[in-house]
Amino acid sequence: MIGQERQGVERKVIAILKILNDSPEPLGARVIAHRLKDYGVDLGERAVRYHLKIMDERGLTQPFGREGRLITESGVEELKDALVGDKIGFVISRIELLTYRTTFDWERRTGQVPINISLFPQREFKKALEAMEGPFKAGLSVSDLVAVASEGERLGEVIVPKGKVGFATVCSIIINGALLKAGIPIDSRFGGILQIRNHKPLRFVELIEYSGSSLDPSEIFITSKMTSVGEVARRGDGKILANFREMPAACRPLAEQVISKLKDAGLGGLVMMGETSEPVCEIPLGLNKVGMILLGGLTPVAAAVEAGIEAENTAMSGALDYGDLVSFWKL
Repeated sequence: MIGQERQGVERKVIAILKILNDSPEPLGARVIAHRLKDYGVDLGERAVRYHLKIMDERGLTQPFGREGRLITESGVEELKDALVGDKIGFVISRIELLTYRTTFDWERRTGQVPINISLFPQREFKKALEAMEGPFKAGLSVSDLVAVASEGERLGEVIVPKGKVGFATVCSIIINGALLKAGIPIDSRFGGILQIRNHKPLRFVELIEYSGSSLDPSEIFITSKMTSVGEVARRGDGKILANFREMPAACRPLAEQVISKLKDAGLGGLVMMGETSEPVCEIPLGLNKVGMILLGGLTPVAAAVEAGIEAENTAMSGALDYGDLVSFWKL
């Protein structure tokens, strides 16, 4: 029992460290308590203060005036090393949470839309936009709608650091969220690299299962420079970021209607939908299932990285109001 209680405390500490590590500014107990809910941790403001005091004593965090806490180097190391088993499945948990938080109403064109956030150096942002122009024009994005924020401004739950420009792209979880609201169960299985030949999807050449991963596949593939999005935009051949979902075959007609409504609102990302129980791009399916391939929301950003532009990417980083998005072509 004591061992279980201790492990529970450590999980809360790791969740707090993760929140502090993701923030470029000091955070207070109230904000931390709010963001902990995204990790499935229900702690009140007073309890968070108690844990922060212990973390200060352990050298994992340090007070920063009245503004809150910052993570220390020791805290960063602790975050990297601690509770590896708890990190497994973290990505699928984030997908499920963000799916639930997606409240977009395609009739009223209102509500929260899931986003990814990329941070570019200010001096290179214009070049990044130029590199992303081809993929956006070629339809290699979940949406043409994006959001931009300068240093010191808030983009979703992120404060853009000094010298950076924040760039938000719509996440493919928009389809998960819309289907969930329509009563359609979706199984998010893999993130991967999809090979395109003659402008058509051919096969997955790399796959990472969400349920067994502690890191987002798109972030891994971009950092490893495993894509060739620019080539796909120019010639129709290469490798892009994509995700694999499956759903009950009986839901297909309704799913097609929902995805069509999303497309009318400038949202989507569907690459293809398979036939009942038939493999999709060489991915086998269970009985009476239909497979779907969705574009990775960070696909245009991958093209900027391919062009040698530095980018710090955080997939599934939260949600933004639909009304705060603007067309990429107006930037």
